[in-house]
Amino acid sequence: MKRPLVISIEGGEGAGKSTVLKGISDYFEKRNMDFLVTREPGGVRISELIRHIILEKTYTEMDPRTEALLFAAARRQHLVEKVLPALDRGKIVIFDRFVDSSLVYQGYVRGIGIEAVYEINHFAIEGFLPDLTLYFDVDPRIGMARIESNPDREINKLDLEGLVFHEKVREGYMKLLEMYPKRMIKIDANQDLESVLSATIKEVERHI
Repeated sequence: MKRPLVISIEGGEGAGKSTVLKGISDYFEKRNMDFLVTREPGGVRISELIRHIILEKTYTEMDPRTEALLFAAARRQHLVEKVLPALDRGKIVIFDRFVDSSLVYQGYVRGIGIEAVYEINHFAIEGFLPDLTLYFDVDPRIGMARIESNPDREINKLDLEGLVFHEKVREGYMKLLEMYPKRMIKIDANQDLESVLSATIKEVERHI
């Protein structure tokens, strides 16, 4: 039996993923479709604890490979404890970030190498990948301005990085779009919210 649809949402800081996730959730709720929205790193107790260690602003001494391994560990626990059981129950699963974030942030930006980080994660996820990955592309200057203007947003150590870091994040995602053209779709997140949500739902409908 074919597994239910798995969608992951990706993007640089300030791309508007939270708003998009709400839009997708509303779409499925109106159609009485059974679904789960979950986030990475996190989603279950152990993974949330690892999330705190990874994203805590004061842990600046963390080695990039340590960071990559912690992300993979959190991902593994989340997958086996929450995601796979939900799929077994017939739920559509929507990730707020998945393995592509590690490939970009640790593999490309931190300089470990995309292939090296994929190998770490391949062990953790045993080849599990989303059916559809929506990458929300935003100019880093716009993304950073959105972060600064939103007082309710959780601020982590990635938000405190400079413009060069965020520009490199965008470069990393562009590389992944070339590597995974069948799975990954780019959506222009510089547009107004209505246009972004419209483009998002259009892609979701194509895969249901």
